[in-house]
Amino acid sequence: MAYDAENNVEHKDATPRSGSADHHEKEEAPMVEALDDDPVYSYKEQRKIIGRVDRRLITVAGIIYMNSLMDRSNLPNAGIAGMNVDLGMVTGFRYSAVALVFFITYTFLQPPATILTRKIGPRPFLSGICFAWGVVMVGFGFVQDWVVLIPLRLLLGLFEAGYFPGIVYLISTWYSRYDMHKRYAGFYCLGLVASGLGGILAFGVQQMDGLGGLEGWRWIFIIFGLMTVAASFLGMIFLVDFPDVAIDKNHWKFISRDEIAFIMRRIAKDRNDASSEKFNFRRWAAAGKDWKLWVFAMQFFSLTTQAYALAFFLPIILNTNMGFSVALSQLLTAPPYAGAGIVMFLCAWVGDRYHMRAPLLLFTASLGLIGLPLLAYAEAVGARYFGCFLICAASNGGIPTVMAYQANNIRGQWKRAFASATLVGFGGLGGIAGSTVFRSQDAPQYIPGIWVCIGLNILIVCTTVMNTIIFRKQNAKADRGEVVLEGEASFRYTI
Repeated sequence: MAYDAENNVEHKDATPRSGSADHHEKEEAPMVEALDDDPVYSYKEQRKIIGRVDRRLITVAGIIYMNSLMDRSNLPNAGIAGMNVDLGMVTGFRYSAVALVFFITYTFLQPPATILTRKIGPRPFLSGICFAWGVVMVGFGFVQDWVVLIPLRLLLGLFEAGYFPGIVYLISTWYSRYDMHKRYAGFYCLGLVASGLGGILAFGVQQMDGLGGLEGWRWIFIIFGLMTVAASFLGMIFLVDFPDVAIDKNHWKFISRDEIAFIMRRIAKDRNDASSEKFNFRRWAAAGKDWKLWVFAMQFFSLTTQAYALAFFLPIILNTNMGFSVALSQLLTAPPYAGAGIVMFLCAWVGDRYHMRAPLLLFTASLGLIGLPLLAYAEAVGARYFGCFLICAASNGGIPTVMAYQANNIRGQWKRAFASATLVGFGGLGGIAGSTVFRSQDAPQYIPGIWVCIGLNILIVCTTVMNTIIFRKQNAKADRGEVVLEGEASFRYTI
């Protein structure tokens, strides 16, 4: 059997092997359980196996995340559809306060989420919390006082807190390092579709105004909540378990035990952390000593701050800054997200194909540094709207890149769990910052918020350059045998 390092796949040898093949596999991947009659798959067969995992894991995970993003970010659509006036949220900081409180519970309850995902299991835990926040979202449609929105948003944050870190951790256990970027992009792109189409869907649902004696903005919450409840049942049926757990279960029909063993053997060859490690709180918490995790988290914070600022305020900016009608403002939120999806997949393909991450972050940050001044200072409405395209591509296009950048440069199951929680936790902080970046008193130009976003893109550039310099030096030392990176002699940092 030959091994293709570039694509991280096995190929059948032209000459059949003797019975010693199984022994050879044990030596190459000691962390993977040996199986009787362990098959060796052709390249085509291997891609089919991985494709089945993609359809089962990435598609379902993305659909649930799509509902998650729509539920947390449909506030501006409901706001301009009449909620702000009906509930008296047009004065002071009421709207910003309601948007912000979600991230209090969302941020601080994320660290234990990866542990619970592992202990309870992805299917019952992630699907269960999805059902819970769907029910909460339906409750938004019956609020009579804006103050009631605050505890509901806190509950929404509590239940949604477990999903993103849990699913990011789960995905990282099924794929090798240079398959991850495309998978994160595919998963996140479905959420991006939600951000783009949420406004169009909200506009359609708003036409139910008066049905059942309820205003159109109330139906936005009710319909979106019912969609989330339906997605939770989809997750309960189709979400997969961790590969080292799934291999011991007999009820998986879409993939065999031997095929899961191939997945684990593949990961073991790539980074040698396919098997589970016994949970140890000290070992889990000790991952926090690694400076890299905090740099990646800060980059993620910088990107999510901008992404959430757009999610919460783009319809409002289109309405107040560019003068579009309420209906047109909702509809025009879609094209920038479609453009961001193209940039995201382009980055994912290039990143996995050429095993690079940092140059792509520099590219997306540069888009933001061009788009933000256009939004702030361009006189033509078309130029300002084009600036929204670039800002959206910069923030949303960079998010899967940072997720893959981090996942490629760490090892170990529980370190991966800690890192996922840290990354997404800082994403929650980005949500808090993003909900306050474009203040009502700064309308319609929002100059202070735009300069905050410019500074965040500069921070991404600086930290990426710093990482590149340090990683290159560490890789060179590892090549000379002076250091062992991440506890594995063959491991090298991805630049």
